[in-house]
Amino acid sequence: MIIISERINGLFRSVMKAIDNRDESFIQDLARNQVEAGAQILDINTGPGVEDAPEVMTWLVKTIQDAVDAKLSIDTPKLDAMEAGVKAASSSVLINSATAETKKMETLFPMAVEHDSDVICLTLDEKGIPNDATSRCELAMIMVAKAMEYGIGPEKLYLDPLILPVGAAQDQGPKVLEALGMFKAISDPPPKTVVGLSNVSNNTKERPLLNRTYLIMLMASGLDSAIMDPNDTELVAAIKASEVLLNQKLYADDFLRA
Repeated sequence: MIIISERINGLFRSVMKAIDNRDESFIQDLARNQVEAGAQILDINTGPGVEDAPEVMTWLVKTIQDAVDAKLSIDTPKLDAMEAGVKAASSSVLINSATAETKKMETLFPMAVEHDSDVICLTLDEKGIPNDATSRCELAMIMVAKAMEYGIGPEKLYLDPLILPVGAAQDQGPKVLEALGMFKAISDPPPKTVVGLSNVSNNTKERPLLNRTYLIMLMASGLDSAIMDPNDTELVAAIKASEVLLNQKLYADDFLRA
């Protein structure tokens, strides 16, 4: 299970304040904390309303790279900020996110080829998020086929079925699980899968419980990675237990400390 940290995001007030003040120490301490907590990839998002998103993304990437040696996920809907972040990185990154929209694919897939980047592909097009698993899978197949036209193999793609909040779209929970199973049959080797986990509990009570329970269900359905909070110790413990129970990791009495 690949843990992608969600915490370096301008949506969090403390991070936005650090960005506004160009507080390198805060950002670097946060990056170190996430890696020490178990994150293999750090998702970087400038947050909304940033006036000069390309400059901010460049600053974030360089600041973080000076502190940790971890793969970065450049997370922005702004194509100029995406390009700035990818170019500023000293090694290959994860581009987050492509969609089934033609403009996005024709821009981000060539960028991924140029910089040898992996790509998160959201099952989303001009019409929005599909309402069922089959339609999500159809969009995923479009993106996989288009990526292959550019020479990007399925092993470099992360397909995201897009979790919706249980409080607003409760029927979508099982459909996301179904879509994950479908994604694994798209190609051989299959693409990886990823979710933004905390979306499921937006504007609900008992957020940690909902996140933890749904993640276990997602892993049983074939999930490979999640954008999540690695400092949620019970969530990380659930991942380790699930990896053992799904025969992905060897059992030992001290598996939680492994």
